[in-house]
Amino acid sequence: MSDCGCHHEAKNAQERRILRIALALNAAMAVIGGIAGWIAQSTGLLADALDMLSDATAYTIGLIAIGRTARFKANAAWLSGSILLLLGVGVLVEVGRRIAYGAEPLSGWMIGTALLSLAVNFSVLRMLAPLKTGEVHLRATWLFTRADVVANVGVIAAGVLVFWLSSPYPDYVIGTLIGLYVIKEAVEILGDARKARAGGDNGQSAA
Repeated sequence: MSDCGCHHEAKNAQERRILRIALALNAAMAVIGGIAGWIAQSTGLLADALDMLSDATAYTIGLIAIGRTARFKANAAWLSGSILLLLGVGVLVEVGRRIAYGAEPLSGWMIGTALLSLAVNFSVLRMLAPLKTGEVHLRATWLFTRADVVANVGVIAAGVLVFWLSSPYPDYVIGTLIGLYVIKEAVEILGDARKARAGGDNGQSAA
């Protein structure tokens, strides 16, 4: 029997469904986390919200890339990594601004919002598990969500410390750590994209 491409189409349909659900959840939590971070004066929550916003961007790019050429997918991953890198640097700048001008983060908002984000991200991470060994643009989405889970746990810990110590510095620390982690993930994604580009170029040359 000849290959009609039905299996490939089914795979693409499954990927689209997963990415659409992940996009909706992350976009919602980016808005919720951003509002909560502003109310709570928390750099940790704001950093987490920006991270989830970058995830939503990555899922959007991933959806666009499905069914496209390997070169297009590598470029999509490169764009995702570049956006994430800029957001990571932006988080570090915001932490510096808050240290300079002062803030009084609210631990209850931090812990409650981060717990909600953790539940959402853990669910998304499980949905994305089949994609983590896929093509470069799909691996990027899994890496984004893995970073979110780590960030959520950090914000919860920082919220507990803010309450216990009556100090904003745990929030500054977690905001800085999330920013640095985001930058690390961005570099990893950009590295994958560069390898995919090189592989595609070599394949074209060989042809």
